Amino acid sequence: MADIRYKTDTSITPAEFIDVLRRSTLADRRPVENRECIALMLQHADLLVTAWLGETLVGVARSVTDFGYCCYLSDLAVDASLQRSGIGRQLIRLTKEKLGPQCNLILLSAPGASSYYPHIGFERHPSAWVLHARQNV
Repeated sequence: MADIRYKTDTSITPAEFIDVLRRSTLADRRPVENRECIALMLQHADLLVTAWLGETLVGVARSVTDFGYCCYLSDLAVDASLQRSGIGRQLIRLTKEKLGPQCNLILLSAPGASSYYPHIGFERHPSAWVLHARQNV
C-alpha cells in the first residue's frame, strides 16, 4: 500500500496504541482499560515499528528483545479495515531488520490469526507455556 509510511524511530502515546488495538482484533486480549499498564507496555518495549496513514497510526509491532538471540513480538496490530494489504508483513520485515542475524522472532498468535503466520513463513512451536499474573509458582 503506497500511502503507508513505516517508522522505527517514533514513539507513540498510550491513546494512539489503545486506538489501534481497538481498531484491530487485539483489544479483547490487551488491557486497554488500564492506561497505566498500556503506558508501561510502551515504555519498556525494546523495539517499536509503526505504520501510518497520514497522521493516523494504522499498525504497530511491539517487541521485547535482546537483539541477539530472541525477540518476542508481543503485539502485532493492524487496523481491521487495512488487514490483508501487506502492512503486518512489512511490520514484521522491519522488525527483523532491526535484529541481529541470529535472532529468532517468537510470538503467540491471536486465535483468529493462527492461519496467517504459517502463510508468511513462521513455524509452529509445540511447547509454549504461560504463567498468568494471578498464578504463583
